[in-house]
Amino acid sequence: MAGPAVSVVIAAYNAMPYITRCITSVADQSIGRDALEILAVDDGSTDGTSEELDRLAKEYPTLLQVFHQSNSGGPSAPRNKGLDHARGTFVFFLDADDHLAPEALERMVAMAETNGTDIVLGKMVGVGGRGAPTSMFRRNQPRTDVFSSRVYWTLNPMKLFRRDLLERLDLRFPTDLKIGEDQLFVGPAYLHANRISVIADYDCLYWVEREDSGNITLRTGGSEPRLRFLPRMVDLLLEQVPPGPDRDHLAHRHLTVEVQQLLDHLVHEPRPEQEKTLVRLAEVIAPLWHEGLNERLSAMARLRLHLVRHTMLDELLELVRFESELGRKGVATPVLVDGGRAYARYPYLRDPSRGIPDACYDVTRRLGVRHRVTRAELQGSSLHLTGHGYLHRIATEDVTTELLLRERGSGTEYRLPVAHTPTPGLGTEDDKGHYVYETAGFEVSVDIDTAADGSGLPDGLWDISLVIGAQGISRAVRIGNKRDASVSGAAATHIVDSGGHARAVTLYTTTPHGNFTLDIGERKHGVLPQVSVTTVRWAADAPTELEFGVRCTLAGFPDGALAVHLEDGRGGTAAFPAHASPSGADLVVRVRVPVAELPAGLWAGQLRLGGWAWSLPPVPADLVPAKWRRRGLPWYAKPAADQGEAFALQVARTDLVRAVARRLKP
Repeated sequence: MAGPAVSVVIAAYNAMPYITRCITSVADQSIGRDALEILAVDDGSTDGTSEELDRLAKEYPTLLQVFHQSNSGGPSAPRNKGLDHARGTFVFFLDADDHLAPEALERMVAMAETNGTDIVLGKMVGVGGRGAPTSMFRRNQPRTDVFSSRVYWTLNPMKLFRRDLLERLDLRFPTDLKIGEDQLFVGPAYLHANRISVIADYDCLYWVEREDSGNITLRTGGSEPRLRFLPRMVDLLLEQVPPGPDRDHLAHRHLTVEVQQLLDHLVHEPRPEQEKTLVRLAEVIAPLWHEGLNERLSAMARLRLHLVRHTMLDELLELVRFESELGRKGVATPVLVDGGRAYARYPYLRDPSRGIPDACYDVTRRLGVRHRVTRAELQGSSLHLTGHGYLHRIATEDVTTELLLRERGSGTEYRLPVAHTPTPGLGTEDDKGHYVYETAGFEVSVDIDTAADGSGLPDGLWDISLVIGAQGISRAVRIGNKRDASVSGAAATHIVDSGGHARAVTLYTTTPHGNFTLDIGERKHGVLPQVSVTTVRWAADAPTELEFGVRCTLAGFPDGALAVHLEDGRGGTAAFPAHASPSGADLVVRVRVPVAELPAGLWAGQLRLGGWAWSLPPVPADLVPAKWRRRGLPWYAKPAADQGEAFALQVARTDLVRAVARRLKP
């Protein structure tokens, strides 16, 4: 008999009242109970968890299996016991405090099976003030790996694992660790998995902070437990990942997250223990760190590691205190600008008695860029942009902001000057008013006929950026994702008169980032699908004017450029311009053809706009002929016989003899 699709393993210790919701959330999964088994291991609870599990086992007799054992002191032993009894194709580890969203397991299993992946991360959401990892959940990733994503930044086991992977690696949680046991389980699984999937568009797991802060990960303190598992993770990377960018990518996590957490605990310990632990920590991280990693690290991380490597205990304690105070204040650290570089004013900056390199404080490449577009509008062949942009913590002095146009395919770039405008009071709502940016505004008009160093911009996709500069520092940033509510991001195609011929120019925002791009020459936004002739009829107020109704989603075109062009097949031509008026998102377009002005003939035609043309629909066969007099003689216009699917209008003078004969005919 085939086993279940998923075995959910729950290690439970004193988990009341959370365990009830935890189990229920699994039992109610949309994947169905036939596809599930729950293996709950009570690790010597004393608060009623054991009894509640037994009650739930009676409520779900074919779904829930409960094991009881003496307290082991951590989650490893109960998780291992559950894994030993698991029969599912996949295994999901769920903490007794947490619970699943209704479709979590169904979505994760589908993701794994569709993509043939061994591990699936479902988006985690913090509850009750508990912080959940976020950086790896910015978008769905059907097939990724540990080196080309941020999945390594979550090493907890609350994930879907293909059981064959775990058994092939003989993976179990180490039982000699109070914390970090999950890293030594998940880390090897990541490294040997046949790809990894990430679900970011559905909240799968609710990560709960207990009211008594009794979560195992929240109540295991001190630096010693962390200094026990960290060397083993370092050894894992040294043994299984060759030197190079891949190892550096994983080392980044341990050199920042683990080191910072350990130091946060170190400050509360006796001086002798602090000194001993710091020496050991410096030894542990030495094999992972090298100068080439600095580009990956924040200035704070570089400074922290420098102090650790040089066992500068007093300076480290002051840095931890400084970071803690920084978090409470909610104000970003001021910077020193010197020689076109920005240095954070962290403790001991340029203190000659410490001799810490400036590189440990350099934040130039990581300066925040703040920007907003307040106007983005095409008028004729010119794009008008206004807004503001500034570098966070850099006063707007000696401003050198420019607009940058970059063609996506070729990489061709053009820079255009902007007019700098005053922005009094800008920044007073951030950082408690510590930083104000008085000249951050910009205005610029981009004429597509001259923007390419005096020539017209070639066809292509032109991404729009600001190169924001002040005090000798500059950063380029795409713009548009921050804009006023009145600034539309919807694609708007204009037909413009450029150098004597019509060109299609579309201003739109990219998906998913929402930045502005100019599409010149229909690279993404074709003109033909945006226009069609929908109706042909006699005008209600003018019985000799043939009226064409036109559906048009173009944002604009030159006056008179859109017109119905008629030909009589003998060299005769006539053109009738469209008249447009805005109505909601579209233009209401009408073209009227005064047939009484047409010479006699069989007229065919098209709707034209520059080099684009659309067929006119056939004149309805049941359309009543239009009649009028010209120089006292009767004329008519009617649908041509046998016109088929093409527009054909017969204009002719009435043959009086034949007309009289038809009337006299009995």
